[in-house]
Amino acid sequence: MITVVIPTLNAEGGLAATLAALVPAVVEGLVREVIVVDGGSADRTLDIADQAGVEIVTAAAGRGGQLGVGAARAKFPWLLFLHADTVLEPGWEREASVFIERVDAGKREPAAAAFGFALDDTGVAPRIVEAFVSLRSTLFRLPYGDQGLLISKQLYAEIGGYRTLPLMEDVDIVRRLRRRRMILLRTRAVTSALRYRRDGYANRVVRNQMCLLMYFLRVPPRSIARIYGAEVPGNG
Repeated sequence: MITVVIPTLNAEGGLAATLAALVPAVVEGLVREVIVVDGGSADRTLDIADQAGVEIVTAAAGRGGQLGVGAARAKFPWLLFLHADTVLEPGWEREASVFIERVDAGKREPAAAAFGFALDDTGVAPRIVEAFVSLRSTLFRLPYGDQGLLISKQLYAEIGGYRTLPLMEDVDIVRRLRRRRMILLRTRAVTSALRYRRDGYANRVVRNQMCLLMYFLRVPPRSIARIYGAEVPGNG
């Protein structure tokens, strides 16, 4: 029923855990296909994907383009887009299954869903970031890509799918969904805090918010990427 699409680029540090969290859904038959779209990894990313038995596709580096390539290859009616350093909490498949069944049965209008957000770090700073993300997601229905995106192929095609942008591809697609078609699930997607620890929590949050502000001020994503670097911002 679900094809999972995971874009990768030197993702050996988190990919195994990301894939392991999908196993219960594979056993239950909910996840039927996993596609890793690699942008030219030079580490063990492809070895890990190969050992896991998932489909591997290569594409030009760039998360938006990689996600689009994976979606085009998907064989099943629902798509789940995940970052390679995001691990879904146990039980995610039950909540996702209920959501899919309600949409497919016509009990609610077509919509997409994202998971809650958590960082794999201890202390006060990550909890503050999590609270901020929860508030933003709830008030504005604006989850980021590291919260995953569960969407039917039909709705994905209707809104035009992921665009090949140097960054902010996650915000772009959610804005095209609009509030009423964006559902937040209770299950959390636990994401690596490596970028926050590396850059400093405060610096990372400020950088991310500046990117978001510039995007809403209609600064072209390519210009934002030149200012802040090509790396796609995480949450916060």
